[in-house]
Amino acid sequence: MPYLTTRDGTRLHYSDWGDGRPVVLLGAAMADSRMWEFQAPFLAGNGLRCITYDRRGSGRSDIPWSGYDYDTLAGDLADLLDHLDLRDAVLVGYAVGGGECVRYLHRYGTARVARLALVASTTPFLLRAPDNPDGLEPGLFDQVEQAIRTDRAAWLEALTWPFFAGPEPDPENLPLSEQLAGWLIGMCLNTSPRAGTEIYRTLFTTDQRAETAAVPVPTLVIHGTADLAAPYPLCGPRTAGLIPGSTFLTYEGAAHGLFATHADRLNADLLAFAKE
Repeated sequence: MPYLTTRDGTRLHYSDWGDGRPVVLLGAAMADSRMWEFQAPFLAGNGLRCITYDRRGSGRSDIPWSGYDYDTLAGDLADLLDHLDLRDAVLVGYAVGGGECVRYLHRYGTARVARLALVASTTPFLLRAPDNPDGLEPGLFDQVEQAIRTDRAAWLEALTWPFFAGPEPDPENLPLSEQLAGWLIGMCLNTSPRAGTEIYRTLFTTDQRAETAAVPVPTLVIHGTADLAAPYPLCGPRTAGLIPGSTFLTYEGAAHGLFATHADRLNADLLAFAKE
């Protein structure tokens, strides 16, 4: 299995499939690169070079104690792009991966990146503040931290259907099989509890409004209206509104796990955007 070693000595596992314009996929907070079960083979099979990797602390990558802030995570992405000498790349940032991509562009510029897709992204700012009065209460992070510390398996299981079906899932009309949903959520247990806690701290508390507004490349924003993890009113429309000239696609009724529940639509939208 291919690995790269980052500037701070952390080994990251990555996959590099296909030929053509490079598309780099960055996943959700506690998932590893296997979450791209439906996107990576499709993109690689349709004339693109598709790169996925396990974020530090998850999957087959090293599990260091520190380095879960956006600067370090963006540095990991920079090391990957440099290691593979990618040019004219399309970055696809999902959830916290969107924040990583925005921070990468802010710190490292556009020499290697031509386009950005932000899917269910947690940008621009989740936390309630005097100038962000609709944001989430700080105590919500404390609840997440407590759940990870005490019984993260039970916490993840309770989140399964809200993650894929929104706030009021219909047991008679679920968007995925129980087996697929269980496998996708179960992979989150391969992320260390320390990494999970600190990544959630980063995505929850970091104000990225200024750097989101400064994104300098053509950008596609995709967000589901039933997203609970990256609430639609706080994230999708505000992210698109901050980035000049961005294209905003709303997936009506889609929850946070639209990479699985709306895989065909997402695949088509990403393919079209990458090939423009």
